[in-house]
Amino acid sequence: MRVWAIANQKGGVGKTTTTLALGRGLAMRGYRVLLVDLDPHASLTRAFGVPADPQPAGVLDLFDENPPELARVVRATEIENLGFVAAQTALATLERRSATQPGLGLALSNALTRGGQAHDFVLFDCAPTLGLLMVNALAAADHVIIPTQTEPLALHGLKGMCRTAEMIQRSRRRPLPVSVLPTLHDRRTRTGAETLKAMQDEHGDMVWNDAIPNDTRICSVEVLTHSSPAAQYPGRGLSAYRRALDWLLLTESRVMEQAA
Repeated sequence: MRVWAIANQKGGVGKTTTTLALGRGLAMRGYRVLLVDLDPHASLTRAFGVPADPQPAGVLDLFDENPPELARVVRATEIENLGFVAAQTALATLERRSATQPGLGLALSNALTRGGQAHDFVLFDCAPTLGLLMVNALAAADHVIIPTQTEPLALHGLKGMCRTAEMIQRSRRRPLPVSVLPTLHDRRTRTGAETLKAMQDEHGDMVWNDAIPNDTRICSVEVLTHSSPAAQYPGRGLSAYRRALDWLLLTESRVMEQAA
């Protein structure tokens, strides 16, 4: 089992789209994949058609004092090999609970030990805030993937997210590799090109040498959450995510070799 945290402390960078696209891509390659929605806004959960009311079983249950087995909160999708754990709006209350309920910082790590082995990949779709949920995801992760827009303000968010990953790495005392995935890129603008170059110059091999284009078709839930072949939905975005997944899997294999 390999655990990827899709994270950025800045919102609007394409985290949920990236989680869906990468998860779908892994499943279509034959991997058993679990997506975990850690955002109280529950965009990934809504993409799969789960309503907010009544509140579904899901991530919040894994933070109970006597949490269920992971398999009990996993939902199937129509995509073979792909399941997910739903988010609930009440996840926003976890920060208050952490003051009186010890051990919450490792709730997701503990959940994976109680059933994560049924999956080849677990992808956490993190909320854009540095709090209990993101700390849980980073503590459990084998690899952090940071989607980030190619625009100047996004560079500050990227630096902050890299610092957070370094902090978690020091506290857990094992490597936490980081890969940066440029997203929402407009090749027609000078600002986009200059920001992408600055990102690659500053962070080097951590950054993919390409970028996910700003393609509205990739945001369609019909494309990302249904089982119809992706080839039926031509577009630069899906093609870019396939190439990005190739790069991430190659990076993952190198990380595993170094750890061996």
